Amino acid sequence: MSDPVTGTPATDVLHAVEDRVLWLSSAIIHHANRVRPNPSGLKVGGHQASSASMVSIMTALWFHHLRAEDRVSVKPHASPVMHAINYLLGRLDASYLPRLREYGGLQSYPSRTKDPDPADYSTGSVGIGATAPIWGAISRRYVDTAFGGAGTGRQYSLVGDAELDEGAVWEAVLDPGVADLGEVVWIVDLNRQSLDRVVPNIAADKLQGMFAAAGWQVIPLKYGRLLEELFTRPGGPDLRQRIDVMTNPEYQRLLRCDAEELRHRLPGDGPAAAMITDLLGGIDDATLVEAIANLGGHDLAALDDAFDAIDDTRPTVIFAYTVKGYGLATKGHPQNHSALLTDPQLRELADRVGTDLDDPWQLFPEGGPEHELCQATAKRLHRPEIPNATPPAIPADFGRTPAGTATTQAALGRALLDLTRDAPDAARRVVTVSPDVSSTTNLGGWVNKVGVWSARERQDWFADDAETILHWREKPTGQHIELGIAEVNLVSLIGELGATWSRWGEPLLPIGVLYDPFVERALEPWSYGIYAGGQSILIGTPSGVSLAPEGGAHQSIKTPSIGLEQPDCVTYEPAFALDTEWALLASLAQLGKPGGSSAYLRLSTRPVDQTLAVVPTDPAAREHRRGQVVAGAYLLRHTESPKVTIAAMGAVVSEALAAASRLERIGVAADVVCVTSPDLLYRAVRARQGHEQAPSWILDQVFPADRATPLVTVLDGHPHTLSFLATINRVATTALGVTRFGQSGSLEDVYRHHGLDTDSIVRAALDLS
Repeated sequence: MSDPVTGTPATDVLHAVEDRVLWLSSAIIHHANRVRPNPSGLKVGGHQASSASMVSIMTALWFHHLRAEDRVSVKPHASPVMHAINYLLGRLDASYLPRLREYGGLQSYPSRTKDPDPADYSTGSVGIGATAPIWGAISRRYVDTAFGGAGTGRQYSLVGDAELDEGAVWEAVLDPGVADLGEVVWIVDLNRQSLDRVVPNIAADKLQGMFAAAGWQVIPLKYGRLLEELFTRPGGPDLRQRIDVMTNPEYQRLLRCDAEELRHRLPGDGPAAAMITDLLGGIDDATLVEAIANLGGHDLAALDDAFDAIDDTRPTVIFAYTVKGYGLATKGHPQNHSALLTDPQLRELADRVGTDLDDPWQLFPEGGPEHELCQATAKRLHRPEIPNATPPAIPADFGRTPAGTATTQAALGRALLDLTRDAPDAARRVVTVSPDVSSTTNLGGWVNKVGVWSARERQDWFADDAETILHWREKPTGQHIELGIAEVNLVSLIGELGATWSRWGEPLLPIGVLYDPFVERALEPWSYGIYAGGQSILIGTPSGVSLAPEGGAHQSIKTPSIGLEQPDCVTYEPAFALDTEWALLASLAQLGKPGGSSAYLRLSTRPVDQTLAVVPTDPAAREHRRGQVVAGAYLLRHTESPKVTIAAMGAVVSEALAAASRLERIGVAADVVCVTSPDLLYRAVRARQGHEQAPSWILDQVFPADRATPLVTVLDGHPHTLSFLATINRVATTALGVTRFGQSGSLEDVYRHHGLDTDSIVRAALDLS
């Protein structure tokens, strides 16, 4: 039942719902670990204590304050609480409750794409789920400004205090643009415990100061109303001071005490001990035990006050002090992180909250006030189903043939500009993101064309400067977003931009551009964004040791393999400008739809003679070439009776062609295969072996069995990336690539150092032929 005037749920009804959520979340974990058969004996896991610390917060949020347009990122270890609430709201069938961490059941952590009940954000990778609503807020604003229909709503993050140790959190909090996002609300579950211990110096005041310095509203929610009332009595200020200054471990120890121990320990030995002792003497045992754990994060009325105080003109963080394991027999114990209640402890909990261990999934009786609250909450939070929108048509080919000398990196900028002319509807859906490298990655023309996105319009003070080449016009309708130098922010944002088709029915085509060596730094959050359903294109440029004078500090070695190994992603490393255009267009066509996929393009700043691509002039032959480029490889140099095949990828295709010409002069005919996607070729090999579903026709066209010869593979990256090609026809092989840290020098010197030069390719071919 709710107050008919304020709409506030009656306190006793909300407490009953809170108790049922605590019970269900605990029972879900108990059943998975102690009831469900486990033949392997492998630990199932789950976190009763971490869930319990969030029960009050999530009960107050869902059953009173949350609106349908709001989104919530739930801390990973509180997923059972989310499932318990969804069950009470009729969003989850009871058959799933015994199936936590079971195949086909409830996931270990909230998942947008894998859980059977609604989860607004996938979490589990510490720190990444916490920041996701920031990028979700930008994505919502972007969609609503550009196309409408995304509405409003707060973006909540329920954050474990240990997550604040993650650098990704502070990279996001400190980004200048975040201070404009008033819909962002973080609620920090400040239970002062990590996996192994009570954290002795959590430094809450320092953390609050860091958020405030970044422009956030900070709401400390330390004590509940019971303690606050005691603080008003004689000796109360002394009690507050005593609790405020005691260490976290000492406070946690008090949570494990009965009333007699509290009367002995709580006064301490300071000058105010007598006053505190007198105060405690006037409190009954039950109230005293309740009071010591009466922190703000478990006081529903105090939580209401905090939610009501949110200022929607700037981001907000609520530091909600809680007790890990609140309401459980394990409350406050330093090793309760993965602890499980015993059967007797769970039965005691069932008796205390009015449910039944032998019938654990009871709902509230129909017609009762708790049932009515659940029904009303479900109705309030109902969202209409979002229809799957059709992404705009992407052209497969602009019909132009690059001439002269060009780089694949420059081809990116050219292709984006061509898209604005040839397919304006598609270009309007493109949003590029970079970390302060727009000009150095050839995005300058695109940025000048489409403008820079900003939550509010800013004046360009250099608009009338004749020497300014890159025009930084910031406005809500811009299509380029530049973040600070924080790759984690970039890939987290493109992940959320790539999920707008499923959130609001408006597909975007996000492209993130960063220096290729930093792909490894950004890999984990980008991979997690793909796991969560975000479809995006990541472009790493410039790549490899072809940077030459830059030296080892900026030379990528492992990234080609990363692209091959990333699920739900296609990787390309084109050698020529036209190959780049075709690969980019094919990748854009896979975004923003069910069953779509992400892409990773590895580009180079090495100038290459574009006539080496020998692009067919016949339209049918050109389309045949384009199809092979998009499928993973094409035969670039064909000889009558080859004695060796050179399979090259990316920047070193020039060396492969030069080696083939030299080999021909000494009587060794050499075919040259230009590999554009080792990823797709490897999938084709696995499909041929029966391991997965993928087209394999490209292998027959580019590596036909009747032309099988010894194989030299070469790329500007780790050699194992292409070494699998020898398994197609089971031929002798040697793999050239980069296995050592780079050196500064000229391109010729660096290639020679790593064995990528023409001489090295010729020697490798002669060794095999």
